[in-house]
Amino acid sequence: MKLTTALASLTALGFIAVFAVSSPAQAGAGPENVVTPPGSPEYKLVQGDKLRIEVYKDAQLSQSVQIRPDGKITLPLVGDIEADGKTPIQLRDVIASQLKTYMTNPVVTVIVVETKPSVAYVTGEVNHPGAVQLQDEQITVLQALALAGGLKDFANSKNIKIIRKSGKGNVTGFNYKEAIRGSAPVYIHAGDTVVVPD
Repeated sequence: MKLTTALASLTALGFIAVFAVSSPAQAGAGPENVVTPPGSPEYKLVQGDKLRIEVYKDAQLSQSVQIRPDGKITLPLVGDIEADGKTPIQLRDVIASQLKTYMTNPVVTVIVVETKPSVAYVTGEVNHPGAVQLQDEQITVLQALALAGGLKDFANSKNIKIIRKSGKGNVTGFNYKEAIRGSAPVYIHAGDTVVVPD
């Protein structure tokens, strides 16, 4: 009886393995044909984010704050701290380091209470220029152009520029015609600006 059950199980597994290998859904899905977006980076704080800074066993130092337009927050004892562009863990470490002057081994927690929606901007020869909301910062230039209503009739689709917020003067070229033919996707990130010339 046990032998029959074991043989039936092996036969079923063999059938499943053959089906999985020969499944038509997998055809053409080799590594060379799969394009994956970049890994999700750790969240970086931006102006407008609301935070709760908790200092263990010190209710007076624990504060609810919002990152100001200058990118800073203000806390008792330590004053102004640059928060924009840091991860919550980096900000926690900076606050704990500065509090060591006033207390031994401060335990700090940074809680992101509310985030400002991540946006990029599309301007120039598109039908609906303006801000484009990003979902998990995983959006391609092609998708952003579609969200902006597509290109106008006289747009120069071969010389689109992406101005990166992350680097000073970092400008990347983008060719719309190559992208719709299946070239590798180009991703945009929060604060980037896509400029479509005429």
